[in-house]
Amino acid sequence: MSYNFHVVFSFHVSTYLTPPSSIYPPSLFTTLSHLQNTNTTTQHTLIFNLSHQSSPTTTQHNTTQHKLIIKPMSTNPYTSPLLPSSNFSSQIKTQTTRSFTTSLKRSTIKSAALQSPSLLHFPSTINTHHQHHLQQQQHPTNPLQWNFLQRAAATALDLFEHALVSRESHTPLPKTSDPRIQISGNFAPVPEQSVKHNLTVTGSIPNCINGVYVRNGANPLFEPVAGHHLFDGDGMVHAVAIEGNSVSYSCKLTKTNRLVQEREFGRPIFPKAIGELHGHSGVARLALFYARSLLGLVDHSKGMGVANAGLVYFNNRLLAMSEDDLPYELRVTPSSDIETIGRYDFSEQLTSTMIAHPKLDPVTGEMFALSYDVVQKPYLKYFKFSKNGEKSPDVEIPLPVPTMMHDFAITENYVVVPDQQVVFKLQEMIKGGSPVMYDKDKMSRFGILSKDAKNCDDMIWVDSPETFCFHLWNAWEEPETNEVVVIGSCMTPPDSIFNESDENLESVLSEIRINLKTRKSTKRMILKESEQVNLEAGMVNRDKLGRKTQFAYLAIAEPWPKVSGFAKVDLVSGEIKKFLYGDNKYGGEPFFLPSDENSEKEDDGYVLSFVHDEKTWKSELQIINAMSMEIEASVKLPSRVPYGFHGTFISSKDLAQQAQ
Repeated sequence: MSYNFHVVFSFHVSTYLTPPSSIYPPSLFTTLSHLQNTNTTTQHTLIFNLSHQSSPTTTQHNTTQHKLIIKPMSTNPYTSPLLPSSNFSSQIKTQTTRSFTTSLKRSTIKSAALQSPSLLHFPSTINTHHQHHLQQQQHPTNPLQWNFLQRAAATALDLFEHALVSRESHTPLPKTSDPRIQISGNFAPVPEQSVKHNLTVTGSIPNCINGVYVRNGANPLFEPVAGHHLFDGDGMVHAVAIEGNSVSYSCKLTKTNRLVQEREFGRPIFPKAIGELHGHSGVARLALFYARSLLGLVDHSKGMGVANAGLVYFNNRLLAMSEDDLPYELRVTPSSDIETIGRYDFSEQLTSTMIAHPKLDPVTGEMFALSYDVVQKPYLKYFKFSKNGEKSPDVEIPLPVPTMMHDFAITENYVVVPDQQVVFKLQEMIKGGSPVMYDKDKMSRFGILSKDAKNCDDMIWVDSPETFCFHLWNAWEEPETNEVVVIGSCMTPPDSIFNESDENLESVLSEIRINLKTRKSTKRMILKESEQVNLEAGMVNRDKLGRKTQFAYLAIAEPWPKVSGFAKVDLVSGEIKKFLYGDNKYGGEPFFLPSDENSEKEDDGYVLSFVHDEKTWKSELQIINAMSMEIEASVKLPSRVPYGFHGTFISSKDLAQQAQ
């Protein structure tokens, strides 16, 4: 059966906050929900009345009317005709362009964001093979399979997005969400790279380095629609496979649920948690996204994460993580390429998100993790996995407010949980602010919980005033003084990564001692005042994690946010030794790889780091002897490697056991 509709949709758009119900008429949702599976072979006319109110104190509305004529499809739609990156049939594109020309001239997009041209190269049309593949998938949110009413709703919502982006283009973005700053220079994304073998090696690669070094990072597939923070980009894993002096390189995007759908759309469609979700426009973007979801245009039920932060090799699986989703399982192929297996729930055991820094106990082989929620209680949960991947029951940890918890620490017997002053307050968006904020009235504290806890009844909380550690490098127990020692970089201003600040960022390597008997804490700077330098991103010898360590290998984050080298710090004496990459050369996280797990010397090993020369625009992998702090080898890479986040090394022995 065919239907013929003449429908009028009215949208009210304000430059101040309006409730979602006034932006998206419920009657439209109801009608479209009932007729979601309707197909059409006849012509339909839709009229959009777009009224604009500039402030909450005025009663005057400016209304423009837009007509959309949709004819029977000779080809399948790809995205909205309002968006130049779309692939509507030429019949429809011609009709709708004329209808909207007059009214849209007044709101010319100053940024090319709405057009969303890919920063990588993608064809402007769908090739036959790709179209056939998408049709075979029968994905419910695939634009190729939308019915008439879904296409109409998509066009209406795209019109609203057009108005929103046009309004935002007149407001300067803060540095923390301005894509011209956040993804400029070598923070900019790169295309995927197939495996390149027989790379040039200068020097000699130590025999103990045999396997694959993988590092995660943010690599947005499409040009941002509006605000964009570095942490918002799609996950890309860079892999260097080493077997003797035979070296190969590849880089691949992690095919998250989010990325797969945005590829189908041909543009960004999911909200960006840090860059976009602030102020009134952030509320509007959330409403826009959930309207699309309600209508079946997008599917967020399988996660919205970007998997761009952490990497861990556990139970014969390589997992890519960001704290807003479940991990994604990746696989290193026999040719040393990287492929995405899919979202990984540990055989249906994990039903909540997991932070990007789970901890592997080097003695027991267990993995420990946290999960935090920014919307509903419990705001925090703790759980662990046996070395065979069996998950423990969740331990709910009550918190008064949802708190940013990017990292935590373990000792031999305890889990160390930082409850700090950077919190989530979604109501701040209503006031025009950021939902991620520094709460100066909150007392920072550390929670000490037994690794084997079944509940949080015996959890000890100890205050640690004015402490915010984005990363914790290690922790251990000192029974003779009843103390747990925590090593981390204390950052001020605490929310400077997320919100623009006039203060210079400082990241101070610190030792925090938590007395389990007196419930008191102390804090001291490890470096001398005269040698103070920003230290962020790094690690200790992972074979010593949770036990007392002498050394930490940390990125010298100067000039912030670039990394000019790394420091080997003696955590007892405060002695610092620096390895600088050279003029106009910058890197990222230094990864320490032990030479031999049975070595008596803690620093017997090598530091691996991607380094980029901003003068020649070439990238390399440097391998530095951690004892002598001298370079052993350098691998010239075939393409640019952007500055990124965290990595790991998988030995050839472990790769041989990789899950199939």
